[in-house]
Amino acid sequence: MDGFAARYLGWWANGRRFLCLPGRGSPFFSSKSSTGACDPIGEGAEPYIPVLIVGAGPVGLVLSFLLTKLGVKCAVLEKNPAFSQHPQAHFINNRSMELFRKMDGLAEDIQKLQPPVDLWRKFFYCTSVSGTILGSVDHMQTQDFEKKESPVSVAHYSQYKLIRLLLKKLERLGFKLCTLDELQKLNHCMLQEKRILMGAECTSIKPTLEGVKVGISLLKDGKVEEMNFRCSFAIGSDGARSTVRKVVGITMQGERDLQKLVSVHFLSKDLGQYLLHKRPGMLFFIFNPEAIGVLVAHDLDEGEFVLQIPYYPPQQNFEDFSFKVCKEIIFKLVGWKLDDVEVKDIKPWAMHAEVAEKYVSCNDRVILVGDAAHRFPPAGGFGMNTGIQDAHNLAWKISLLLDNVASTSIIKSYEIERRPIAIFNTALSVENFKSAMSIPAALGVDPTIANLVQRVMNSFGSIFPDSFQKVALERIFSLGRAQLSPFILNEKNPIGSARLARLKKIFDEGKSLQLQFPAEDLGFRYIEGALVSQNNDKTWERGCVDYFKRGSRSYVPSSKPGARLPHMQIKALKASSSEDLLSTLDLVPADKIEFLLIIAPVKESYDLACMAFKTAENFNVPLKVCIIWPHGSSLKIPNCSSTELEPWRNYIDVVEVKSQSSGSWWEMCHLSSNGVLLVRPDEHIAWSAESNNIEDSASELEKVFSLIMGKSPS
Repeated sequence: MDGFAARYLGWWANGRRFLCLPGRGSPFFSSKSSTGACDPIGEGAEPYIPVLIVGAGPVGLVLSFLLTKLGVKCAVLEKNPAFSQHPQAHFINNRSMELFRKMDGLAEDIQKLQPPVDLWRKFFYCTSVSGTILGSVDHMQTQDFEKKESPVSVAHYSQYKLIRLLLKKLERLGFKLCTLDELQKLNHCMLQEKRILMGAECTSIKPTLEGVKVGISLLKDGKVEEMNFRCSFAIGSDGARSTVRKVVGITMQGERDLQKLVSVHFLSKDLGQYLLHKRPGMLFFIFNPEAIGVLVAHDLDEGEFVLQIPYYPPQQNFEDFSFKVCKEIIFKLVGWKLDDVEVKDIKPWAMHAEVAEKYVSCNDRVILVGDAAHRFPPAGGFGMNTGIQDAHNLAWKISLLLDNVASTSIIKSYEIERRPIAIFNTALSVENFKSAMSIPAALGVDPTIANLVQRVMNSFGSIFPDSFQKVALERIFSLGRAQLSPFILNEKNPIGSARLARLKKIFDEGKSLQLQFPAEDLGFRYIEGALVSQNNDKTWERGCVDYFKRGSRSYVPSSKPGARLPHMQIKALKASSSEDLLSTLDLVPADKIEFLLIIAPVKESYDLACMAFKTAENFNVPLKVCIIWPHGSSLKIPNCSSTELEPWRNYIDVVEVKSQSSGSWWEMCHLSSNGVLLVRPDEHIAWSAESNNIEDSASELEKVFSLIMGKSPS
């Protein structure tokens, strides 16, 4: 990371101070399409940037990439002087990998660099890394590799490594990483587009008539220096303890402190090689009389691990977990003393299940994304993935608003669409966390009892001294862990036999911690927002979706408004090579705003498409039409759709590439060949209809685009 930053030393060497002055005619200072001309300014002026992103985690960096690809000028603030090397999130689900496919090959990079799937597809439950295996779960199935539901598979890749890749992608887009040392040389006018400012902290946000004023602080010459910047939008992507969220007074709703843990990042080539050959897996849930913990194998080949240890303050203090103590716990859980173990970092953290009361504030100019908007238990890996999809939902909407194509209602639609998804994912991750806790409960070490014991001790905390409480809690926990003794936990012992049978039942019924949720990852759907809602849609109930069984593996493609566009392999009608195969998702571009109308080669649909072109033009919205021809259509069809769509030229003819088990595109979408789908720039369906059922296509299409854009045609 330091090497990456070093390449940018001296980017301010020209010694001039410039300010990108706002353009005219837009209520948001400057549109993304303005010339961006810069004029010298005086010492007292406040720099302006259309979008200021606070927080340079994966979500903030993904958002900056997406905005830049769409031509939106943005910059990023990061309060930490350097990026953390402590592995955190590491599971990337199907939907996020689909988005990464379109980020200049990011998904392909991850697939090449991640460990082979066979090294992380399993979870193990054992008495130690080298001890008795109590059970195991393989989280990959045949359909995960067939790519029928998605053009790309899930991945296991540590967050800090993902950040490195994102920085490289941003570097190619012209972004400069400014370290704290560089900031010491700069004055208050250093903020420009395509800058990532390290060590700069957001301290205040104040609404203005045309945006917000953001105050930041940084350490310069040993003193804290304050400065202000103007922007049209301030995006809070600054994590679970978001400063942006606190500054604008948005509260979190839900459950706090589900569990407190100590995260120990360590390296051991010996342990990595042992597991590589004996028990390759991602997670190891370890239960023995001396210690309990979860070992996360981030990279077996490199020997990189994180150990999660539950702890119970105030009786236990974080300071008690020294490097020496953590090494001893590692040895107890591994089963032998590792000679090469190197503890890199130790961090405390608390598990919450909360969603922000609102995502948009300050006249729709301050927006929360990622962990700033929602905090989940890590069970199922929903946190980072939900945040990445927040950014994807938001980027195109900001672009349209800054171009004055859409009204501010399109920003309101971000909260309307994404907050219910977060509420549902919160409930799902809590349920999955409880499934994880069912394992120790079956073994006789129920975590709820441990929490109850601690609450009782806390209620008498003023009576007994801290030292007594600490010793008492450890003795109680020691007695609890004695239930994991091999003298109890064996088939010959009636108690142990019953517990092992209960454990087996949990695994057999698939009720342990799950890794993949295809139905939820790909099947989530927006019910209201920048789309045409269907009448009598009762899908949402208490903020959760009920159109599939929660936790089932089954994903059902849908063409309903708000759903992700279903994936099917296609190819251009005149293409002859198998290398020309596409996914229907590839029909939506990533580097420009463009709506997509999908039709079949049917007269009524062609007529509707021509009217859609005209209507989109009136709304200043780019539109492309895709005509999906049936599998086996002749490659010699003259001119394909050119005659029917004259004089419009932005269209593509494709043909279905079907396997023996797949039906036609329209069967998959549960529509007839007269079906039409309007797809948004984020690959979600905005409107679906049957072209032969539309009486007045001009009126209907004007209504559709008005609902999405929140304004009438120009």
